[in-house]
Amino acid sequence: MFIFHCKVESPQSLQKNYICVPNKKTVTLIQSISGIRGTIGNNGDGGLSPAEIVKFTSAYGTWIKRNQKNKGTRKPKVVIGRDARLSGKFVRNIIAGTLQALGIDVTDIGLATTPTVEIAVSGENADGGIIITASHNPKNWNALKLLNSKGEFISEAEGKDVLNIAKSGSFEYASVNSLGEIREDDTYLQKHIDLILNLPLVDVKAIKAKKFKIVLDAVNSVGGIAVPSLLKQLGVEEIVPLFCEPTGDFKHEAEPIPENLTELSKKMERTNAHLGFAVDPDVDRLAIVCEDGEMFGEEYTLVAVADYILKNKKGNTVSNLSSTRALKDITIKAGGNYFASAVGEVNVVETMKKNNAVIGGEGNGGIIYPDLHYGRDALVGIALFLTHLAKFGKSCSMLRSQYPNYHISKNKIELSPEINVDKVLEGIKKKYEKHIVDTSDGIKLEFDKDWIHLRRSNTEPIIRIIAEGDSRTTADNLAEKLMHDISEVMKNR
Repeated sequence: MFIFHCKVESPQSLQKNYICVPNKKTVTLIQSISGIRGTIGNNGDGGLSPAEIVKFTSAYGTWIKRNQKNKGTRKPKVVIGRDARLSGKFVRNIIAGTLQALGIDVTDIGLATTPTVEIAVSGENADGGIIITASHNPKNWNALKLLNSKGEFISEAEGKDVLNIAKSGSFEYASVNSLGEIREDDTYLQKHIDLILNLPLVDVKAIKAKKFKIVLDAVNSVGGIAVPSLLKQLGVEEIVPLFCEPTGDFKHEAEPIPENLTELSKKMERTNAHLGFAVDPDVDRLAIVCEDGEMFGEEYTLVAVADYILKNKKGNTVSNLSSTRALKDITIKAGGNYFASAVGEVNVVETMKKNNAVIGGEGNGGIIYPDLHYGRDALVGIALFLTHLAKFGKSCSMLRSQYPNYHISKNKIELSPEINVDKVLEGIKKKYEKHIVDTSDGIKLEFDKDWIHLRRSNTEPIIRIIAEGDSRTTADNLAEKLMHDISEVMKNR
């Protein structure tokens, strides 16, 4: 009998036909092409230990030295910044010291959002950057996200180079006369905000005229610093803070999805605010709550911002294979072309560049606006959304009603050692070979306007199952059917 550990993020009814038991061992360290991510303080049981941080930072620093711009004219330089996690300071100290030991200069911008670090890499003319954040993972996790000299996530090939260097252990540390220097710079949040305020499609005057009252849930991280500063400079009249103290002790699960935003929804009802914003710990994802406490829908953050951009600038759009088809609908309506990429910011950015997209992102609330930079950025998403809402002139819920009303069911199966994901995918592909099957990133099956996507996560030891239909029931039934199919494939292996 095949037993898998499952977690269902959508309605509880999906759990009824499946046996869910804890894995025998939880995977606590994930090394991938996008960086290293793991749990803190697990006594050597495969987590993000100081030794692993030193090893991986040494590998990345070695890669930086091999690929340095203007090699020989100066020391290589790396920008670092962190979210407010409890482990952030000690992880920062290890990273900074290791880079220094490699002979690399460090610009530490302190508590900073992921997009702010990306912008700082370009601003410092640096050779790379490390963002110290585990994004939406719980507070006992941390991670190193790796950037290239453009302030963009390193590519798959570059990530493999770093992993190979880490495996080989071929690091060369600097002599005492060639150690790197550490410089602190806390100016980049304001520089980031200034760039946003100067964007032609951000209308501060229109926003200010609406006298918006906004509730903000910053999940006790850097969003509690960055977002209020942005909102004030955008002319928002009143900000109602919720979990905005950057303590790193998250008061609810960090991912900005409906089940974690119940307090924000309640706060909306009590304060008569115009809308609510929620960000994840590193502020690259944006969720919106309407004036009635109902979720705007994380998938529709990108749809709404893209709608505004396309009304003012004709062009193409990009999202990943797991994102709502509503973006495709509004893009075609506006006279542009829509393109889908594999999941992962680096893949979205690559597809955007290839197709000259004017806006893109991911259905988890990630906005990528190339007129600012090629990175998911909740701050620019807020500025563009508020401009759009101000010019729309009606309520947030009425704006949401303007868009196609698809429903997504998001689920996941936690991996245990006995699961062979490749065999699972091959079995599903064979079962549905008469349908439209996309294998560019896991398996995506299309049925007219309904679809389902099955893929292994890049950042967690799980398989994600995401289904979309024209009703909640359709999406849930698709997800349930695929979970049943996975069970059958494993029984017959």
